[in-house]
Amino acid sequence: MVRQTPLVLDPTGVGREGELRELRARGAVARVDVLGVEAWAVSDPGLIKALLTSPNVSKDARAHWPEFAEVVPRWPLALWVAVENMFTAYGGNHRRLRQLVAPSFTARRIKALVPTVEGMVSELVAALPVGADPVDLRERLAYPLPIAVISHLLGVPAEQAHGFRDVVDGVFDTTLTPEQAQANTALLYERLERLIRTKRAAPQDDLTSQFIAARDDDGTGFSGEELLGTLVLMLSAGYETTVNVIDQAITLLLTHPDQLALVRSGEREWKDVVEETLRLEPSVTHLPLRYALTDIEVPGVGTIAKGDAILASYGAANRHPGLHGESADVFDVTRADKEHLAFGYGVHYCLGAPLARLEVTEALRQLFARFPDVRLAVPPGELRPLASLISNGHQELPVHLGAPAAVPLR
Repeated sequence: MVRQTPLVLDPTGVGREGELRELRARGAVARVDVLGVEAWAVSDPGLIKALLTSPNVSKDARAHWPEFAEVVPRWPLALWVAVENMFTAYGGNHRRLRQLVAPSFTARRIKALVPTVEGMVSELVAALPVGADPVDLRERLAYPLPIAVISHLLGVPAEQAHGFRDVVDGVFDTTLTPEQAQANTALLYERLERLIRTKRAAPQDDLTSQFIAARDDDGTGFSGEELLGTLVLMLSAGYETTVNVIDQAITLLLTHPDQLALVRSGEREWKDVVEETLRLEPSVTHLPLRYALTDIEVPGVGTIAKGDAILASYGAANRHPGLHGESADVFDVTRADKEHLAFGYGVHYCLGAPLARLEVTEALRQLFARFPDVRLAVPPGELRPLASLISNGHQELPVHLGAPAAVPLR
């Protein structure tokens, strides 16, 4: 494969849409610079699926990335490849770790959470301040709901819950220096170690206690690093990503009133909004990293060399015209095929996808029922993207709520 001049991905997120177009224009794979690390960004959905299910592609950087030892000390995204959990595991080790986590996310368990999530949303929507001043829905709804849900699941004591938000935000902030990122990781681990100590001393019916006690078929549980890493994954995947989907769904509906009208009329359902949002504005634009175990031939392109890093560019793939035609960049809740890769694909498909869908659906349903005249308080072009090449959301989502409807929320 001819070594292209790498496309330098913008760490501030400002150039996201232009970058996604450029990636697709460069072909199925394109050389990119991810904060000083070169990788092959894959934007073709068919090729992503093939690579994500190939035994010749690994997520274990320690075992399969020759640059690991050199890169990690100086790379702001070191946590993304150095953390030890099922997200960065390969083969039998991945199966073992996923087996320990999967029982916590069965359909029965998610169904049992429905009343809890409904109640949390009701409280948040009821507490939104009605008046002339703009309300930041990212701050007042999109943020607190996933935090409340994941804190409930993990059994985070109230006095510890407030400490996780900023450090999880820091995991996704790609404008941090390596030193700032290392300090953020240290603080995140310190707070998780405190949570683990709390649960070891007094186990309860929560995921943290269950992970501490979990054993696989051979009687083996998580190592200390794997337990910490699994809690990092639960917080990151269960919180930041869901915040972004709620944020983006509200934004898309308020900037496409014709699409909102289709839901209000009953012609389409909230699940259509959720899936189309996940397709058009996935919460994660690019997901670091995977690694080639052998030379991989890409038909019509060339070879991804053994040891090369691979970046799954979900944001580019979801809008690929080969998947969704010329309307791929259009928000259309009536789209018959809303296929997307927002939750990954293959053995690493997100276990928490049903829970995320539940949270977003309920947030949208109750918000728009309670405030039928809600509208953006600023022009769409003034919404500021998160400072991240990974996380796809806004820094704030200011709206005018309008008068609350005199109807019950349920």
